Amino acid sequence: METLTLKYGCNPNQANASVSCEGKLPVTVLNGRPGYINLLDALNGWQLVSELQKATGLAAAASFKHVSPAGAAVALELDETERRMYMVSPKAELSPVATAYVRARGADRMSSFGDFIALSEQCDLSCAKIISREVSDGVVAPSYSEEALKLLSAKRRGSYVVLQMDKSYVPPVRETRVVYGITFTQDHNSFIPSDRDFSSIVTKNKELPQWARRDLTVALCALKYTQSNSVCYAFRGQTIGVGAGQQSRIHCTRLAGDKADLWLLRHHEKVLSLPFLPDLSRNDKDNVIEQYLAEEKEEDVTADWQKYFEHRPEELTKEEKKAWLRKAKGVSLASDAFFPFRDNIDRAARSGVSYVSEPGGSVRDDIVIQAADEHGMTMCFTSVRLFHH
Repeated sequence: METLTLKYGCNPNQANASVSCEGKLPVTVLNGRPGYINLLDALNGWQLVSELQKATGLAAAASFKHVSPAGAAVALELDETERRMYMVSPKAELSPVATAYVRARGADRMSSFGDFIALSEQCDLSCAKIISREVSDGVVAPSYSEEALKLLSAKRRGSYVVLQMDKSYVPPVRETRVVYGITFTQDHNSFIPSDRDFSSIVTKNKELPQWARRDLTVALCALKYTQSNSVCYAFRGQTIGVGAGQQSRIHCTRLAGDKADLWLLRHHEKVLSLPFLPDLSRNDKDNVIEQYLAEEKEEDVTADWQKYFEHRPEELTKEEKKAWLRKAKGVSLASDAFFPFRDNIDRAARSGVSYVSEPGGSVRDDIVIQAADEHGMTMCFTSVRLFHH
């Protein structure tokens, strides 16, 4: 049995923390000293991105915070608007894995602050340069180029956590965990979405293009490693809103939908053209954009514009926001368990959802299907619940 001693447990007062497994550990520390939550994020994130690459054939990345993905994505080339949204130079050459991480981080930049990164492929210099400019706790990948490892090892004054995962590692079929001295045992969840999981279309609208299947796959893979209850909105190969750990499913749908709305509104030219001061940090820009788009501002960024802007920005009105969101369409939505009421579907429609995946099995399935039909959505039942605790 190999054991790795950790910095501390969930909290600094929880000492004597370690991870171990029979035989050789599949994860190697290349730099830094990981903590308990770092390893939880790394192992969950690694499973997500490796399964996402298997399901789609594309490089994948995830941005984890507190054992749930703030964002997950596959490597679809960024268009001009997305480069502006994610603060990527139009001339910057991005490798597939770097592109995937830019998307994963850009899904919810506020939540990704201080994330743990998971990459499905070798971290090259292109990706390391993106990581080096973000506030992050660490990264896990199957390998690193020499230049990438050198750059990442210098991050955070040399303390940045860099982990290497053995791609050939296969976990045992049976997994256990101990809670309050009591051991729980279950089979490992081996579900990976495929086209057959989208074959049971229950709505009148049967249209489900391949790109929507890809987005639903992204959402389902993300949900499998998101603390339940959970709901995920996805678009163009990435999550755009993740609602995690809510006791009520409608609260998951609202939380994730509000995040998706912010992502959609960030495409608006008024947001893209905000006249930030040239030396304003990326993190300050993220915070200001969040406040600029908020319905109820904690502070009026337009009233105190000199802190952030070269000149007073033009307001994006409530009416303009509603008009912009009404144009949204083609968004995919997945849920880790069935929708018990139609209110989830009605809320999803406000964020441009056209495609829905859920397990089915509610006594009110007919009411939920009717709601999807009224909104012209395509909905499929997977018959697979994806709770994660």
